[in-house]
Amino acid sequence: MNALRGKENGTWKGLMTVMVTVREKVRFVETDMMGVVHHANYFRWFEMGRVEFLRQAGILLLDLMADGIVFPITEVSCQYRASARFDDYILIETIPQVLSKAKMEFTYRVIRERDGILLAEGYTQNVFTDTNGKIVRLSGRYYELLQAAQNKTESL
Repeated sequence: MNALRGKENGTWKGLMTVMVTVREKVRFVETDMMGVVHHANYFRWFEMGRVEFLRQAGILLLDLMADGIVFPITEVSCQYRASARFDDYILIETIPQVLSKAKMEFTYRVIRERDGILLAEGYTQNVFTDTNGKIVRLSGRYYELLQAAQNKTESL
């Protein structure tokens, strides 16, 4: 999960300035009998951040799917640092790390809003495939939108 900076072979890596933050309230249904958030919910929160990143870049998953492109996870990890509890407000920070025409990698940070405590750090690798699971190279409008998101932050 170490971020790399710079552009290599048409991909961008470690754009720590590109970050999407989603604010979410922990629901009772997300907790277990110990009163803390069940570990599986962190992966759902990562997905919320990833979908919001794409939305802010101008890409809706439904549009990708209508064009026969899906975005499955091929690798995922999470390191839990502290527990979230019912009624906590959390911030889900989503940071794209790698973009190529065939895949994207993201890192995530889940932070308790009231005290700034880091609750979890995560990572996903997603690939672009057709509906049969064959890897496809993203091109055209979608790739241009993702590159525009990169260029927007490089000019800051």
